[in-house]
Amino acid sequence: MNNPNDPRRFAPATQRNREPILKVLRRFLPPRGTVLEVASGSGEHAIFFAPRLKPRFWQPSEPEPLLRESILAWMKEVPSDNLFPPIPLNVAESVWLIESAENPPVNLSEITAIIAINLIHISPFTATLGLMAGAGRILPKGGILYLYGPFKRGGKHTAPTNESFDEMLQQQNSEWGVRNLEEVEAVARKNGLNLQEIVEMPANNLSVIFRRESEG
Repeated sequence: MNNPNDPRRFAPATQRNREPILKVLRRFLPPRGTVLEVASGSGEHAIFFAPRLKPRFWQPSEPEPLLRESILAWMKEVPSDNLFPPIPLNVAESVWLIESAENPPVNLSEITAIIAINLIHISPFTATLGLMAGAGRILPKGGILYLYGPFKRGGKHTAPTNESFDEMLQQQNSEWGVRNLEEVEAVARKNGLNLQEIVEMPANNLSVIFRRESEG
């Protein structure tokens, strides 16, 4: 349970999935540059991945102010010299803050990867569309977009637990839900991102890796 006097937030799933995700990131991330993490949530992934993925830099982002406070609190507790303060970024926007600000908080030319963990099923599909469009605009040739979470394949759930989870999500918000991987791939392809690999993960989740094959 979160302490009301402690701005840090705790996501139990982070403890379970961070090691398997790290293993995949080490395989697929470009060797250098800045990793932009969208929807960073509590910040627990950021403080875990950043020091383990040097010499890359890690840029968390999160639209919710209370969660940005959590990220900053975690950074204070577990500092890393390659981890930047969180920025407010909403992937559903047609132009991202880091593209439109007079003094952007991050150098776009240094971003070589974009990471979205447990985002697209806990958001409207407009977030997926915005994420793919933004990745298509920002990533350089060879840049990586990494997605993690549950997916349908061929329009069907891959496990009964995912089906139950999908029903629960849609009860919370009718615009949420486990996405069809083929539909997500089609949107990615329209934005110049080609599916590179799918890695099966624990708890019936997938790591889905897209690569920018040409210059934007």
